Amino acid sequence: MLQPLSSALERTPLLSQGHNDPSSHENTVPVGGSALDGVALHRSEERQGHHGETYDNVPKDKRQLGLFSASFLIFNRVIGTGIYATPSNILRSSGSVGIALIMWLVGALIAACGTAVYIELGTGLPRSGGEKNYLEYIYRKPKFMITCAFTAYTLIMENLLHSLAIEPTWFTTRLTAFCCLSFICLLHGSLLKWGIRLQNTLGILKLVVLALISVSGLLCLAGVNGMQVRDGYEKPDNFRWNKLWEGSGKGANAFVSGLYNVIWSFIGYSNANYALSEVRDPVRTIKRAAPLAMFSVSAVYLFINVAYFAVVSKTDILESRRIVAALYFRNLFGPTTEKALSAFVALSTLGNLLAGQFSQGRVIQELGREGILPYSSIFASNKPFNAPLAGLFTQYLVSCTFLFAVPPGDAYLFLISLSSYSLSLVNTAVSLGLLLLYTRSYRVWDWNPPFHAPKAIVLLFFLSNVFLVLVPFFPPIPGSRTYEKLPYWSHPVGGFAVSLIGVAYWYVWSVWLPKSKGYRLEREWVLQSDGVSRYAFHKVPITTAEQ
Repeated sequence: MLQPLSSALERTPLLSQGHNDPSSHENTVPVGGSALDGVALHRSEERQGHHGETYDNVPKDKRQLGLFSASFLIFNRVIGTGIYATPSNILRSSGSVGIALIMWLVGALIAACGTAVYIELGTGLPRSGGEKNYLEYIYRKPKFMITCAFTAYTLIMENLLHSLAIEPTWFTTRLTAFCCLSFICLLHGSLLKWGIRLQNTLGILKLVVLALISVSGLLCLAGVNGMQVRDGYEKPDNFRWNKLWEGSGKGANAFVSGLYNVIWSFIGYSNANYALSEVRDPVRTIKRAAPLAMFSVSAVYLFINVAYFAVVSKTDILESRRIVAALYFRNLFGPTTEKALSAFVALSTLGNLLAGQFSQGRVIQELGREGILPYSSIFASNKPFNAPLAGLFTQYLVSCTFLFAVPPGDAYLFLISLSSYSLSLVNTAVSLGLLLLYTRSYRVWDWNPPFHAPKAIVLLFFLSNVFLVLVPFFPPIPGSRTYEKLPYWSHPVGGFAVSLIGVAYWYVWSVWLPKSKGYRLEREWVLQSDGVSRYAFHKVPITTAEQ
């Protein structure tokens, strides 16, 4: 259970108990709740009127996000550019329209399982950081090792997902992405409220436009006058029963490949968990915002696919080199409307990047608050604009470095695959950890958060992530190749290697240096001048008697 603020320990040594050091230049404060110390919010506390705000003692004015903003933080993060192009790849893997639609339904089911898992963890540990907190709470020993491993994934892999979101084929594309990342960093780092307003506005625009596309496709399917495929283009016939399943049975490898892509199209349901310290009534809000956002995403995905198949023939989707959304606009509204589609896709990408950068900046700030990063006071700070500018700027620098340094080809494909695979590893560890919390060995921890995901749901989510972890180790289907020169298993092996970087840092920082230089690490919660509390580590010399 969450300890009362007055009784929480102000100073906790890393390896053993120490003594208070009055020389600290910052004000020592009690901590609300720390996953590292095994503190979680209990269901009974919600019944007493606590909704998670006391778990993390951040300034009240830091909590800027309500139900509306939290929902669009997830919605924007999930829906980027994939829905405009991915359906053609899924159809190619499935062989038939019917199997493709089943794949999207399975993807929605798995996403619902993931959403339930992250709601449970978010209500039990309602502070920013997401998986950082959950892994720390579950995998407590050796202390700080899991935090250091997760730091390696965060600082390297998460930035790649954003910086490499658009393939860097031409310089103009890279320059456009650079300007976009610069704008986002400045906006979220200096004008917090305007950044939230812009991403909410883009989320509304995205939802409305995608809903209109879905409705127009359904009207075409219903045969409404004025909503028919234009002359000169092939009329689709994808929903007659025999046509619906025509081409099915392309084999297990193809089905696995398609399902793999569908699951990735739903990634982002945990995005609000990264910023829970900035959410008002976080327990109540995340229980409503996450299902609302993911229900909207699933409905959009399913209806958009039906609309595509109602307007564009199967042959056209498979043989054309253009994205399926462009074919849809051409067939229904004429080729001149494709420019409007390009503008909308650009705005959709901007909304996706805004949501992703907003959340990941908070994760880096939480790592700074934990004290394990060099110059932690800077990363933890909200100065000078009441926003985590240092975390956002770090993310910006790493993203821009990879944006301009990575050439097209194998290097690009390797890094983007490595980013995705690392996320699968983290999700596997999180879902396995949640299952462990319900075993007999962990009952002493009394894990009983305000929301519980059914164990079958947690197990299904765990198995889906094991699937994502194992699939890349199997050879690709004949006639296809993952890389031109690299082995197909390069990115899964690289994903495991990334964690070793964090483990090596942990060993040097917390084991080897203290032992070789004769000191121990002690930590205390301190309050910075901007009102943000954090852990500060102190090197305490070990006396001869202690040795």
